[in-house]
Amino acid sequence: MNTNQQHSIQALLNSSTISSFINRKFIWMHLINTQKISWPIAVFNVNGTANEASQISKVIDIVLQYKTHSEWMLLTIFNLDKQDLILGYL
Repeated sequence: MNTNQQHSIQALLNSSTISSFINRKFIWMHLINTQKISWPIAVFNVNGTANEASQISKVIDIVLQYKTHSEWMLLTIFNLDKQDLILGYL
């Protein structure tokens, strides 16, 4: 939010999660500022195995806009395979 950068991104809407994630690679490619969280969050795959990223340690503070709707969000940064953004159903 503090840089006024604008980027277009396609998102996957996922009604089976309450969290929202952005791909670490997208953050790196666009040089987006991140914030470190106080304590890392362990991450597990759907089958219960540890995820290769093993933990979430950073977030981004952004405003997402779709057409005329804007919303502030805190997104966790994570290694996503095929998606750049996953929006959980809140």
